[in-house]
Amino acid sequence: MPNILVFEDSLVDQLYPITTGRPAFAITIATYQLHELLARIGGRLTAFVRPHLRELVRVDYLDCDDRLGSDSLTLIVNARCVPTLENLSCLSSLIDEQRPAVMRYQQQLAAALIPTSQMTELALEGDVTRVENALDVIVASLPIIDRSPTLLEYPHNVVAENMKGFSANLNDRIAQGDYLEISDGVFVAPSTKISDFVVTNSRTGPIVIEADTVVGPFCYLRGPVYIGANSRINEHASIKDCVSVGHTVKIGGEVEGSIIESYSNKQHHGFLGHSYLGNWINLGAGTCNSDLKNTYGEVKMDYLGRRISTGMQFVGCFIGDYSKTAINTSIFTGKVVGVCSMLYGFVTTNVPSYVNYARSFGQVTESPASVMVATQQRMFSRRNVEQRPVDIQLLNDMYELTKRERQLSEEPLSL
Repeated sequence: MPNILVFEDSLVDQLYPITTGRPAFAITIATYQLHELLARIGGRLTAFVRPHLRELVRVDYLDCDDRLGSDSLTLIVNARCVPTLENLSCLSSLIDEQRPAVMRYQQQLAAALIPTSQMTELALEGDVTRVENALDVIVASLPIIDRSPTLLEYPHNVVAENMKGFSANLNDRIAQGDYLEISDGVFVAPSTKISDFVVTNSRTGPIVIEADTVVGPFCYLRGPVYIGANSRINEHASIKDCVSVGHTVKIGGEVEGSIIESYSNKQHHGFLGHSYLGNWINLGAGTCNSDLKNTYGEVKMDYLGRRISTGMQFVGCFIGDYSKTAINTSIFTGKVVGVCSMLYGFVTTNVPSYVNYARSFGQVTESPASVMVATQQRMFSRRNVEQRPVDIQLLNDMYELTKRERQLSEEPLSL
């Protein structure tokens, strides 16, 4: 099998805030992350990411090496590749050809099969633009294949691709896993606990619940739905239509068409729809988001000063790692919230990273990285998670990386 190099390119920042604190290959879409699917191909997996994430990848993604192996061919894959079975099949077909070639998605380098000898002088260090340019030179003379895996370009693509690929990915999980089918279309790990009076509806897709998860009484689950290990679904929760929940998550209220990464909490009443929540997020009681305009029209989003048409009618919010909301926070349609921020009241604009946002009360203030480091320690200790030097380094680096974002904010900030 070939080496595999998954690389971040210069467009990875367009996925802000999702990729501020994680490599693009670790975005969950339709229950999978890209590195998990690439591991199925076999061969040695190497990752090239932005400098502030390199130690995190070394520590937390043990399936990724920091150097290429000695195999004669190397498969390079853009880290923005959507983790679906369709894309995995596309990449596998490139390997099956056993000849150097390149795949481009809208002129962007998506994947290529390259002789490893041409990669020997490529130093996997420095900024992403330099490595991206070097890869472009290497693949410039290769024949272009007329098919390509899909790449993510903006956060709303994450929600769209999640809905599109959910059923196929979930059926693959069922085929790969060791589950008990406790009722028609409901698959659970042996240590899952389902309370009485839970209603499941698998007519629109299966429901998969991983080990040590507890589903409380009077819940409603409508597939396709995936709930990760060691999670808790509180009583009266309603989870439906392409919801992917990570491990160690608490869910209450209504959730629809959304991705919730691990260690995040939405355990009280309130609605979350067609949204993405990063890691270690907490939504206060009564927090709701809008995912539909009053005009029922297409949602347009502001991404770092650019107005982008989504082509979608249902778009919720995109919240970066470690951010939190106070009770009864209301988030308007298509809003982006940076990492490590605290929200109060009505969220009518995009929110920068590292701020206390209370715009409806006339207050938006900057939150120092030191406050987040102390908060992280308390959060981790509640879940028996050790705060490591790499976790503190990431918080400090993200604060520095998002300074300009706060300077360009619509809101006047004060310390």
